Amino acid sequence: MRTYLDHNATSPLRPAAKAAMLAAMEVNGNPSSVHGEGRAARKLVDDARETIAQELGVIAPMVVFTGGGSETNNLAIKGVAVERLLISAIEHPSVIEAAKASGKSVETIPVTADGVVDPDGLRAVLPGARALVSVMLANNETGVIQPLREIAALAREHGALLHTDAVQAFGKIPVNFGLLGADMMTISAHKFGGPMGTAALIIRDGLPLEPLTHGGGQELRRRAGTENVAAIAGFAAAASDNRPDIHALRDKLEAEFEDAVIFGRGASRLPNTTCFAVPGINAETLLMAFDLEGIAVSSGSACSSGKVAKSHVLAAMGAPPEIASAAIRVSLGWNAASEDIDHFIAAWRRIRARHQARVAA
Repeated sequence: MRTYLDHNATSPLRPAAKAAMLAAMEVNGNPSSVHGEGRAARKLVDDARETIAQELGVIAPMVVFTGGGSETNNLAIKGVAVERLLISAIEHPSVIEAAKASGKSVETIPVTADGVVDPDGLRAVLPGARALVSVMLANNETGVIQPLREIAALAREHGALLHTDAVQAFGKIPVNFGLLGADMMTISAHKFGGPMGTAALIIRDGLPLEPLTHGGGQELRRRAGTENVAAIAGFAAAASDNRPDIHALRDKLEAEFEDAVIFGRGASRLPNTTCFAVPGINAETLLMAFDLEGIAVSSGSACSSGKVAKSHVLAAMGAPPEIASAAIRVSLGWNAASEDIDHFIAAWRRIRARHQARVAA
């Protein structure tokens, strides 16, 4: 028996998304062509854009389809006319590295021990030349949700723009672009049961943006290249599918961690995410132990090679290295069931018992 609990990395394709993609694959036209086949493909893209816009409370032209969350973050960070970039210390590497590569001045916004952006730290860096503030809505490692409306208000006071990476939030909690007060927002399909390889940047109406990719006039000239029609159709189907309430499942799981540190426990968190550590058990050992038990989880941070790497997120939260190096992330998904949690708990009890026996010996 295998139990998959790594949905923040990628979530299995929802049946509704798969059905929408298979149907879209029967449409053979290029959505930029004017003939009947092209118009049929264009309708699929336009309908998907409208669906996602409705989910976010925006108008359809504000939705720009892209090829993934990292591309989208790069477009947001590099595409606006600002002189400075103010990046929270817990951002995804695609934001941090895009900022470094932008050629603009980059400053870091600190976070509290619970992983929440420090408002005083933000106030300290806001004065100066026009800036873009980038703060993720929910953290990929800890699930901590940021007070984005307060951050947006502070940014507006200083004439700054606000971008939020909502890749982990959209599809898991209600997200309304206008109510949050952001100027740009990144979302990605495969984090909540849509297909890999498609994402979107939501851009405030009227905000100028320089494209990263030049060529045709697709996506209102904001992102050249023929749209991935089937993936976009699956994106919209997943976005409009049901979102089960899994708070109780996470609470049941966390009740087993009486001897563990749960990162961000004092803050508002996504209902699907638990990042925990037990002193004395390193993450790599735990990952292998869970995998042998038939359970897929991840470390607090993983590099592209798949090896456990230091977490800049936990370091920014002030976690001691010996605790941060033990961090494991469990992330539930749209298909989570009580049996999954039971399997995890039984495996965790066996792993913990073996560890306690070794310590006692």
